[in-house]
Amino acid sequence: MKLFTNILIILAIGLIIFNVTLLDFQKPFEGDSAVALIGIAAAFCAVLILLIFRMSKKIEDKMKN
Repeated sequence: MKLFTNILIILAIGLIIFNVTLLDFQKPFEGDSAVALIGIAAAFCAVLILLIFRMSKKIEDKMKN
């Protein structure tokens, strides 16, 4: 499970990097830049959810032992 979450976190970080390259810093809320901002926010949320999931699994393992 740890390997799977690591792969998903790496993919989400890759999506963040890709979407940053699509941003137009002159007009960040127009056209493709708005889509890129939404993609960055969604990938950031995915990373946070995966980190919370990993922490909850660690707590669950400690409670069992």
